[in-house]
Amino acid sequence: MSDHQRVRVHPAGDVEAQPTALPPVPPVVPLHGHGSSSSSTEKATEKIKLLQTNNLSAPLQLPVVGRTINPVIQANPPKKRSSCTCCRCMWWTMGILLLVLIIIGATAGILYLIFHPKLPNYSVDSLKISDLTLNMDMTLYAKFDVKITANNPNKKIGIYYEKGGRLSVWYTNTRLCQGMLPKFYQGHQNKTLLNVDLTGQTQYGSTLMNALQQQQQTGRIPLVLKVNAPVAVKLGKLKLRKVTILGECLLVVDSLSANNLISIKANNCRFRMKL
Repeated sequence: MSDHQRVRVHPAGDVEAQPTALPPVPPVVPLHGHGSSSSSTEKATEKIKLLQTNNLSAPLQLPVVGRTINPVIQANPPKKRSSCTCCRCMWWTMGILLLVLIIIGATAGILYLIFHPKLPNYSVDSLKISDLTLNMDMTLYAKFDVKITANNPNKKIGIYYEKGGRLSVWYTNTRLCQGMLPKFYQGHQNKTLLNVDLTGQTQYGSTLMNALQQQQQTGRIPLVLKVNAPVAVKLGKLKLRKVTILGECLLVVDSLSANNLISIKANNCRFRMKL
């Protein structure tokens, strides 16, 4: 080999990285033989070159990983309830109730200043036992005659005693007898004497009679006289609604002998009104 004929060998490491060359475009062989025109072949070649050029120049599209895009849904905002109306109604109701209470209180105060109302009171004038007998069936029959005085201390108030008033005598939580109060009208500052007949029949009469006899030996027998009187108050010409007068008189008598005058040693009464 002569000096002029030398072969240059380039090592593989010296070859710089070059962009990958597109493969050569194969020649387009006409499908229709020699009778096809060359224009069709040229057009097909240009299309292939154009496609290869676009593929090289188009940026590489990478898929987005790990990111989720939630669609934004624009819903109609919920309709807020208007609480102004409810608050306004509540305040109006409270205001009306307060106004009514103020009117009632003012009216009651004015009436009190004008009429100075006082509860009626009662006193037991006399107590007589007409009958106190132990029956064959071991029940105790009692008949009392009671005289009481009903006093109306008011100067400008009248009292209507309505139907259904009761008067009763009790011994150690046991009712001995009961009677009805009369229906009548009591005027201003009036005292009315009432005669009331009380009768009653009580079970376990033997035990009760023995207790009364033992108590009689001491000369002090405790009794309770209870008053339950439905009344209506009259202010001037105005008759008010019915109320109930409840009262208790704690009595101490010396004897329970029939048809004898009984001495009342203690008489303590207290009363209250029930609307």
